[in-house]
Amino acid sequence: MTIPFYVPPEQVMKDRAEYARKGIAKGRSIATVEYAGGILLLAENPSGALHKIGEIYDRIAFAGVGKYNEFEALRVAGIRLADIKGYTYGRNDVTAKGLANAYSQSLGAMFTEQLKPYEIEILVIELGETDEDNRMFEIGYDGTLEDKRRFCAIGGKEEELLKALGERYRPGMTLAEAVRMSCEVFEMVEKRAIPVEGWEAAVLDRSNGRRSFRRLAGDELRQLREG
Repeated sequence: MTIPFYVPPEQVMKDRAEYARKGIAKGRSIATVEYAGGILLLAENPSGALHKIGEIYDRIAFAGVGKYNEFEALRVAGIRLADIKGYTYGRNDVTAKGLANAYSQSLGAMFTEQLKPYEIEILVIELGETDEDNRMFEIGYDGTLEDKRRFCAIGGKEEELLKALGERYRPGMTLAEAVRMSCEVFEMVEKRAIPVEGWEAAVLDRSNGRRSFRRLAGDELRQLREG
């Protein structure tokens, strides 16, 4: 009878975490920034068909970095969960906190129970009735859940983006100011210019009504960026 090969549990977790982090680091970053009346979501994404940013429900948005098929599956699952809860109870019962908790539990279980962890980080963003009610939740590959304020970044150059955003962010910015600041921070961190076609941008804006999610593209994004 052969003795099975033994690996300490802490080494298994360490190897899985390293594997996931390497995969996430290859992806382009995403940043979210609050402005007066809404929240901006911005990513470098040259693809016009494969979106990294999307709507989940009314005033809630989703963003993911890493392996597209993995975070897209979670986004679709979040939409289904939100629809069922909203239909069963009420639309106001669907919250970013509830969805973030569900994502956290799912990713945590996958990380500990499956051989290969998901190589993703995701954001769940909710536009509140006021700026103080806005919510930003970051969920890591291992289910780690963090509550963010004012601005957030995930993906390849997360630390550099967070540092630069912290230096330049100021409350009460207009949408145009938030777009210009965020684009400048991205280009400074990446050390290269990024054309308008290379951006994926969207907003959760109170002026849009109940479904506050709206994509920014083409001439509108160019005008906002150039002021």
